[in-house]
Amino acid sequence: MTAEPQMQPVLGWIGTGVMGRWMCQHLLDKGYRIVVSSRTQAKAEPLVTAGATWAATPAEVARQADIVFTMVGFPADVKEVYLGDQGILSGGREGLITVDMTTTKPSLAQEIAAAADPLGVRTVDAPVSGGDVGARNAQLSIMVGGDADTVQTVLPLLEIMGRQIVHQGPVGSGQHTKMCNQIVIAGTMIGVCESLVYGYRAGLDLEKVLESISGGAAGCWSLTNLAPRILKRNFDPGFFVEHFIKDMGIALEEARRMNLCLPGLALVHQLYLSVAANGGGRSGTQALMLALESMSQVEVRPSA
Repeated sequence: MTAEPQMQPVLGWIGTGVMGRWMCQHLLDKGYRIVVSSRTQAKAEPLVTAGATWAATPAEVARQADIVFTMVGFPADVKEVYLGDQGILSGGREGLITVDMTTTKPSLAQEIAAAADPLGVRTVDAPVSGGDVGARNAQLSIMVGGDADTVQTVLPLLEIMGRQIVHQGPVGSGQHTKMCNQIVIAGTMIGVCESLVYGYRAGLDLEKVLESISGGAAGCWSLTNLAPRILKRNFDPGFFVEHFIKDMGIALEEARRMNLCLPGLALVHQLYLSVAANGGGRSGTQALMLALESMSQVEVRPSA
């Protein structure tokens, strides 16, 4: 007899912002049945139109799904989505798997796992890097924490959303790895912006500058993807300034706990706080340029 094909799991998706909307779309495009929920229902409409089913609460999503993904904003949002009165765990049951793709505190990932375990719910933390471009193109880097068997179960789904998926270790390890990622991005972003300020004041053709340095030792994702946006004065979000401030704050908090001094990160954190204080919290991370331009009294634009 020919074995019957294994049925696809029903997926849940909570959080349909700049990145989550596209990550969920890729799963829909592969034919998965998806139950979706979001704090703002209108943001989920493109997914509902594409075939997803709307649910009013995270608990309702959990009751219908076998694997629930979350991609929300801040640690407080994650805590409410998982541990609130209408949270995932209130609708959870034995065998449910949750995958939090939000960047949040490693300690919160561990707290959720501890609350889920008595219910027979297994948890994975899988924060991502790659911004809106990576989410739209399914080219994300995904950093995974959780037990090996659970990670193996969700791996085929993660592979639909990303190109680089690495299991880092137990629950919380994915979040710690994402902090390493954000520390690097903080350093590269200030380098990109300062380079453009310098080149502008020196009278260089900045598009030619980018052509040269992007292919050399200075080459990096931020230089390739965000520097051209800066030259176009495009500060639309691929990743919100306010979310990056949150991430750097988590990294600094963890660094203090580990008795580490990270002065470069602390400086960039302060500069981004300046951007947010001047109304740029919902801009993209390339808006760091606005703080540096203010300090030097320049406005960087490409050559005419």
